[in-house]
Amino acid sequence: MILSVETHEKIREEIAHFPQPRGALLFALHQARAEKGELNEAIFAEIAGIFGLHPIEVAEIASFYSLFNQPKAEAVIQVCTNLSCCLRGARGIVEQMERDLGIKAGRATADGRFALVEVECLGSCATAPVIQVNRNPYLENVTPDYAAALVKSPEGAIAARRPAPIISVIPDGVTGYLLPPNGEKWLTYDDYVRNGGFQAIDKAGQMAPKDLATMIKDAALRGRGGAGFVTGLKWSFMPPPDGGPRYLAVNADESEPGTFKDRQIMERNPYLFLEGVMIAARGIEASAAFIYIRGEYVEAYRIVKTAIGELYARGILGDNARGFGRRFDIHIQQGAGAYICGEESGMLESMEGRKGQPRKRPPFPAVRGLWARPTTVDNCETCSQLPAIVMNGIDWYKAEGAAVPNSTGHTLFGISGHVKNPGVFELRLGVSMRDLIYKYAGGLLEEGRSVKAVIPGGISMPILRGDQIDVAVDHESLRKAGTLLGTGGVIVMDDRTCIVRVALVGARFFEHESCGQCTQCREGTGWLYRIFSRIERGEGDEGDLQRLADVCNYMDGKCICALADGCSWSARAMFTQFRADFEAHIAQHRCPFPESFRV
Repeated sequence: MILSVETHEKIREEIAHFPQPRGALLFALHQARAEKGELNEAIFAEIAGIFGLHPIEVAEIASFYSLFNQPKAEAVIQVCTNLSCCLRGARGIVEQMERDLGIKAGRATADGRFALVEVECLGSCATAPVIQVNRNPYLENVTPDYAAALVKSPEGAIAARRPAPIISVIPDGVTGYLLPPNGEKWLTYDDYVRNGGFQAIDKAGQMAPKDLATMIKDAALRGRGGAGFVTGLKWSFMPPPDGGPRYLAVNADESEPGTFKDRQIMERNPYLFLEGVMIAARGIEASAAFIYIRGEYVEAYRIVKTAIGELYARGILGDNARGFGRRFDIHIQQGAGAYICGEESGMLESMEGRKGQPRKRPPFPAVRGLWARPTTVDNCETCSQLPAIVMNGIDWYKAEGAAVPNSTGHTLFGISGHVKNPGVFELRLGVSMRDLIYKYAGGLLEEGRSVKAVIPGGISMPILRGDQIDVAVDHESLRKAGTLLGTGGVIVMDDRTCIVRVALVGARFFEHESCGQCTQCREGTGWLYRIFSRIERGEGDEGDLQRLADVCNYMDGKCICALADGCSWSARAMFTQFRADFEAHIAQHRCPFPESFRV
C-alpha cells in the first residue's frame, strides 16, 4: 500500500457523503498528491482499487486538471499571469524568479527544491500580483523584494503567510446586506446570529416551496455567476417531486479572470452564504446541496467547511434541518484547476468524479443533473442574495436595484487593474461605470493618465473604450452599449495599455482552458492565440484582421458550451473597438506602446 492508512481513512469518510463513491475521486487525488508530492501509475492503481475503476480511468481524469499536473518539488511557486496581475507587474515577478532559480517557468530545479509555474487567474485580482505556494493560502500584493525572499529556501516559501487584506467594502450611503460592515468578518455562528442570521430560513420554512420560488422570481433576482438568468424562473424548471432525491449544485468555482467577489463572501460571511443555500434548496425541494469550490481557494474552503460542521453540530443541518422539518445536507467539494468547471454541466461532471467536460443538452440539469437526478445550479453570490429578499420583500429588493427593469438588488463589483483602490464594492445595480472607477476605486493609478479601456464583467465580456464609461452598470444598459454585465468583474486599463497584448492574454487563457471537446473551440482558441501572438511580435500582415474575424465567426454559437462564445466575443470586441492598435502593430512591425505591461 503506497498511501497511508490515514489517507485511506479520509477517502472512505469522504465517500460516505455522496450518492455514488466516485463523487470523492477528486478529493482522493488531492489527498494523494498532498501526501506524496506527485501522482504516478502506482498511485492511480491504488486509487482505482478504492473506487472500482481501471487505473487508466483515474489517470485520464487526473490529466484533465492543472493542479494535478504541476512539476514535483518541495515548494511549487505558482504566479498568476492573467490580465489583472500582468497589469500590475506579474511578468517582471516571473522573470526575476526565473533568474533567481535558474529555471524557466514550468520546470523544477535540478535538486527538486523549487518549481516555478505560471497559472491563470487565481481569483484575487485586486491584490495583484498574486502567488500561491503549493496549496497554501495566497500571498498577495507581492513585490519584487518579497518574491526574492521567497526563493531563498523551500522551507521559507512553504511557511510564508501574509494575512489576506480586507478589500471588500460597503461604501458610504449604501445599506449593505452581502458584506459585514466596517471590515468585519462574521466567521462564527454566534457572530452571524447576533446580526440577524437564520431568521430568513425560519421565514422561508413557513412558506410553501412553490410560494418561495414565486417570490424569488417576482423579485427579478438574476444569477450573479455570469449568465444573468432569472433565478426563480430557473427554479421553476424543476419537475414535481417523484419521491427520489433532488439536488442543488452551488457554483463557487470562481475562475473568470477579473472576478473575485465570491471569495469575499465565503471568507467574510460564510453563514450568509449557507443560509442562502438552505433557502434555495427549500425553494426547489432539494434533498441535499453540494457546493463546488475552486481548488485554489484553500482558505475559503476551510472556512465554509468549518461553518458547515458547526451547523451540523447545532442541529441546523442533518435530521430535522431548520426550515425543512426533514433531513437536509450540505457538502463541499474542491475542484482542481479547470475554468471549464465553472460551466454548469462541466461542473456537474467534475462533481461526479469525471473530467469537467460540458454535457450536450437536452436533457438539461433540471431534468437530469447530478447523479441523473433533477438538479438546479446556482452561483455563490446568487444564493447569498436570498436571505435579504425573504426578510425584506419583493418591493424592497426591486427598489434596491437599478432604475431599469430586470436589474434588481445589489451586486458585488470587483474592480482591478490601473486604479488606486482596487477591491470589491457592494453597490446597487445601475451605478455608473465612471463612478465605479473614479468615486469608488479612487481613479487611475497614475495621475495624468486617462482610461483607455474597460472590461465590465470578466474577460469573456466585450471590451469598452474609455469614451464609453458614462454608462450605467446593469444588465440592460450594458447590453445596449454592446457588452454584458457578466460577473461584475471590472478590469480598468489606462492609456499606456497595448490592447493587442490584452487580446493575447485573453486568447492564451481560453486556449489553455478549453476542454477540447468541440473542434471549433479547441482549434479556434489556438488560432486566435497564434494570430494575436504574431501581430504582437510585429510579424502580422494586413490579412490577419480578416482571419481573426473569420475564426470568431466559426466559433460563435457553434459549440456545446459558451467558452468559445466568450473567447470570440472578447477577441472580436478588441480588434473592432481598438482596430488602430492592431493596424499600428502591423504597419510598424512592432508594439507602438513602449510603456505597456509585458506578456
